[in-house]
Amino acid sequence: MHAHKRNVRRRSELIAAALTAFFLVSSGDAAVLGACFALAAATLLFIFYIQPDASDLAPHRSKLDQLMERRDTIYENLRDLRFECRAGKYSEGDYEAMKNAMETEAAMVLAEIDQVTEAGVKRPRGPRSAGERGAR
Repeated sequence: MHAHKRNVRRRSELIAAALTAFFLVSSGDAAVLGACFALAAATLLFIFYIQPDASDLAPHRSKLDQLMERRDTIYENLRDLRFECRAGKYSEGDYEAMKNAMETEAAMVLAEIDQVTEAGVKRPRGPRSAGERGAR
């Protein structure tokens, strides 16, 4: 409780000092000084008292969204690579090496997409029929 009183006292002393400085300055400088104080007050209010929206703090994209975006990027890069090879920018050997690397990366991303989507699918947990038990 004493700390709160000290903070209030410090604030009142700062306000008194600001007002004293304001009245000691000539009228032309007072407008500039007042503008500086107003800007400082607005900045402090913005920094300490305006709270961010909850939506700003939440993650915007799921893991699946990120993987799908990565997959699309790889496919686009493969199309660009094919076009550039046909335009004569890469030799056939370089094209094959880069294409194989991108296809391997695409396969890994697709496997990860399958893992994520299978983890999200819940299988029913009911009694199995005799046919299902025999199939195993």
